[in-house]
Amino acid sequence: MKRYPVFDLHCDLLSYLASRPNSNPSDADDIGCAIPFLQRGRVRWQVLAIYSGTEKGSAHMAGEQVNAYRRLINNYGDVFTPVTSLDDANALTAGSKIGVTVSIENASGLCEEDETLERAFERLENIIEATGRVIYIGLTHHGENRFGGGNTTTAGLKDDGKALLEYLNGRKIAIDLAHTSDALAHGILDYLTKKSLDVPVIASHSNFRQVFEHPRNLPEELVKEVISRKGLIGMNFLRAYVNNDDPDALRQHILHGFNHGAKNAIAFGADYFYTKDHPDPTRIPFYFPEHASAERYPNVLESLQGDLSDKQLTDLAFGNVLQFVNRVWNEG
Repeated sequence: MKRYPVFDLHCDLLSYLASRPNSNPSDADDIGCAIPFLQRGRVRWQVLAIYSGTEKGSAHMAGEQVNAYRRLINNYGDVFTPVTSLDDANALTAGSKIGVTVSIENASGLCEEDETLERAFERLENIIEATGRVIYIGLTHHGENRFGGGNTTTAGLKDDGKALLEYLNGRKIAIDLAHTSDALAHGILDYLTKKSLDVPVIASHSNFRQVFEHPRNLPEELVKEVISRKGLIGMNFLRAYVNNDDPDALRQHILHGFNHGAKNAIAFGADYFYTKDHPDPTRIPFYFPEHASAERYPNVLESLQGDLSDKQLTDLAFGNVLQFVNRVWNEG
């Protein structure tokens, strides 16, 4: 089978490196996006999330992950290369290194709940300066914060969320719907339209609720909104969002996207993170063996070979992400 380069929209390598003493990005026993897995899976661009919970110390934790990013670039320059420009992105498929760009998963990493919003904007600028670029920001994680409601809540868009959206206007940083409540997602979209804000929309690591019912998966009306706004939908490999019992459901999510208008939006957002100290044992195993690490991307693509054309497989593997950034990052 043809070997496709892979661009992936979401993993939690940075939070693993920042939160666990003596952690090693090459430790394949610990995390599914370890360097050996990324290399064997032919990953050529990996978005590295800066994740913080909504709790005291959230901004400090984000800062520690920025430091982890710097160490990753400095200590593993033979493996990783920063992707901060269109030239960087367009060169990835012909190279052998793994391109990396940061995102922000939960805007609580930009400021504590009791800090001024100006601190959030200041920290965002500091992260951009330190890493070269932020590709997208999610306002929330599972719960509720000062910006809005996460996927376990019914809260919508709050005033601080509106202010952050206005700050992002024209900044070429996407807003991420992966962890929003439905109310927050609709609030974001309505506010972008009402204020005519130039903010791209993606769902970096979410599947389709019509294939598997879960609040983390996108309902059809939000799928259509992301498609109409020329965004991206990254397929999540976590068993809880694919289907608790059927590994073939990941293939069904992907085919659903191609068959229901998302052919130019669908991508990978596998969501590999450190699971060994997770408090919920009912989620074990977190991934089916077929999807357990980044080395499985070629197998996933091969499983779709009879259903999708070479062009469609190319778009899924990297083409749609490359098309998105060429449109959004264009300086013209």
